[in-house]
Amino acid sequence: QVQLVESGGGLVQAGGSLRLSCAASGLTFSSYAMGWFRQAPENEREFVAAISRNGRNTYYADSVKGRFTISRDDAKNTVYLEMNSLKPEDTAIYFCAGDYRGGTLASTSQASYEYWGQGTRVAVSS
Repeated sequence: QVQLVESGGGLVQAGGSLRLSCAASGLTFSSYAMGWFRQAPENEREFVAAISRNGRNTYYADSVKGRFTISRDDAKNTVYLEMNSLKPEDTAIYFCAGDYRGGTLASTSQASYEYWGQGTRVAVSS
């Protein structure tokens, strides 16, 4: 049974930082590109960041570029999202997702991802 479990969310003031983690089990983690998505209240879920299965290629939404960093540790079956200079508009539930694909790419499309976590809530106060 595949499980993706996010952690690290919480309440932080604007300008602060958080580090989200997503621990994967039940799959060959190194064979999966991984992504982070978020859904703010009354909004649709949107792409945040993705990392290829070999970790060499990363992709970011324009709204987080330069502030967020995605990384992975295959020895720990974990993907991370380092979030700095947080803004109130970053408030959302953050989901990690896994996409079984070859090569050095990662998708920014939700439709490409087969497995999803339950999410972790991030709230940024002004």
